[in-house]
Amino acid sequence: MKRLTDIDWDHWQAKDPATLVFVFREDEILLIDKKTGLGKGKVNGPGGKVDPGETPEAGAVRECQEELDIQVSNLEYCGEHRFQFTDGYSIHVWVYRTHDFEGVATESEEAAPLWTSLDQIPYDRMWEDDKYWLPMVIRGERFKTRWIFDGDRMLDYAIETDGKSESWNHSSHSQLVESGV
Repeated sequence: MKRLTDIDWDHWQAKDPATLVFVFREDEILLIDKKTGLGKGKVNGPGGKVDPGETPEAGAVRECQEELDIQVSNLEYCGEHRFQFTDGYSIHVWVYRTHDFEGVATESEEAAPLWTSLDQIPYDRMWEDDKYWLPMVIRGERFKTRWIFDGDRMLDYAIETDGKSESWNHSSHSQLVESGV
């Protein structure tokens, strides 16, 4: 499988549900230097796997606490990624953003915090797909994506968006719903 058309997306099921959270402070975004697991050595947002029985939003809150010792709130739903890897692994990722957090982002065994200026995001140290959708998160644009990766090399992708930028005051969505992209 090297192309999106090689997959029956109507019946696709991810091996793992997961989350990403992007915390904003003035003109900065909180990124992490990932120290373990999928994406080790890359810069990303805090997040991780959703536990059984947990909503994606609850998983996002828990992962920020575990990785950076911060308590995030008022998460705004931004979109969903469906990643398929050629080795058979797959992951469905819910993406959120917020301005609201308590605590000081602190390094853990899993991640080192990187407050980064919005005009200096290190895309060259991130997953190849991030440069396509992270600007949408920053703008508040909703999206649904599909990606094919061979290791950390992107082979194919599709991005659907509503083309609208949402204000920071919209409520978040925490339903664990498989939607057809």
